[in-house]
Amino acid sequence: MNSRMLQYILGLVLKIEALFMIPAALISFFYHEEKPFFAFLAAIILMLAIGIPATVKQPENKLIYMKEGLCIAALSWILISVFGALPFFFSRVIPSFLDCLFETVSGFTTTGASILNEVESLPRGILFWRSFTHWIGGMGVLVFLLAVTPFSGGSMLHIMRAESPGPSTNKFVPKVKQTAKILYLIYIFLTVAEVVLLIMGGMPLFDSLVNSFGTAGTGGFAVKNASIGEYHNAYFDYVIGIFMILFGINFNVYFLILTKKYHEAFHDEELRVYLCIIGAAVFLITMNTYKAVYPTLAEAFRYAFFQVSSIITTTGFATSDFNRWPQLSRMILLFLMICGACAGSTGGGVKVSRVIIALKTSNKELKRIFHPQVVTTVQLNGKTIDRETLSSVHVYLILYVVIFAFSVLLISIDGFNFDTTFSSVVACLNNIGPGLGIVGPAGNYSGFGPLAKITLIMDMLLGRLEIFPIVMLLSCAVWKKTNY
Repeated sequence: MNSRMLQYILGLVLKIEALFMIPAALISFFYHEEKPFFAFLAAIILMLAIGIPATVKQPENKLIYMKEGLCIAALSWILISVFGALPFFFSRVIPSFLDCLFETVSGFTTTGASILNEVESLPRGILFWRSFTHWIGGMGVLVFLLAVTPFSGGSMLHIMRAESPGPSTNKFVPKVKQTAKILYLIYIFLTVAEVVLLIMGGMPLFDSLVNSFGTAGTGGFAVKNASIGEYHNAYFDYVIGIFMILFGINFNVYFLILTKKYHEAFHDEELRVYLCIIGAAVFLITMNTYKAVYPTLAEAFRYAFFQVSSIITTTGFATSDFNRWPQLSRMILLFLMICGACAGSTGGGVKVSRVIIALKTSNKELKRIFHPQVVTTVQLNGKTIDRETLSSVHVYLILYVVIFAFSVLLISIDGFNFDTTFSSVVACLNNIGPGLGIVGPAGNYSGFGPLAKITLIMDMLLGRLEIFPIVMLLSCAVWKKTNY
């Protein structure tokens, strides 16, 4: 373990988080919010007091292996969550530190699960920071670090792969630093485009910013108690719905479009399956809720489109209480919660690419049973998937099921009904936010006990980091000197 490099990067992460916290502090100062301002100031000073000494001297050995990349990712996310919770705690907006941590982890992991019963009365600076954590966590603080620091070399790719969602992360260009810059430029461009469109529709600047942060990070924290439904505006619903879908697409597709490789971009297999799932789900829910819930077909389509976009991208915004929808519609949403968006996007869930690979692998094994002599391979976008990727997908799915089952057992101790218990784990492990029952769009997670909240915090981190970094951090193998 390159402990000096680990310490150096964690120090940089704290300095970057302090930098990201400055806009929220300035907003608190502008709105004369004394307690939040000093809370942000204290947190910033504390982070700099730790971060600056840790980064005074660059380590001579900058080599990072896979296990170090995984551990750096896991420790960085734990660190930013703990320090990111301090403004909530210092300002006493949320009295319990466990609740502060739950809210912050939910923000950074872009889950959007909240313990707050009411948000509209919160200070502006706190609301801004709460939503800004989505934007930071969507692309990842370590990807930002790689984009702005002088680090270079192939070993840095281990950090990006550890933080980026999906079965694999490819470099767009030979240098990791350039890849990180391209990712963030695309991310910023899409965010700004949404802000502009929302302002053009009449949404206030502050609301446009925080709602765009939530959309970009596919997070779901809103500044209204009724989420996006509070605006009662079809234009906002469609703009945010479309951008949620855009942020759920693999960013590699946007890079292919930028480099004018249109054929590769629009024939991406994961993209086509992702859009087909959205289209089918919107159609089925529209038909299922038409007349049963909504009087007109246009209204049924509008709410179905928004909610499908929100759930499959694991954003968690809501324009209606889908707890009241027919059972078929609710079950479709539950499937979308697990499926999630594309690999290489800001969305959560299992990922469409993993679903495709799992189905193709099952088909291959069935063919092998009936035709033992036939040699078949699993392909995605016309390319054969290597054994390492297949093995990684299979191990991920096995660990996912084990963690899911264990979490459900721990949550069930609180004694809530099946809908609440089951969907709360689905919502947190897949970084969605709202589930069914008391954790639905009209509810929150405040009713859970300490053990359940700690379990769900772990689920959110496991879901955002796709299990392996947290498992590696807890493994004894991480402390061995063997490099791999």
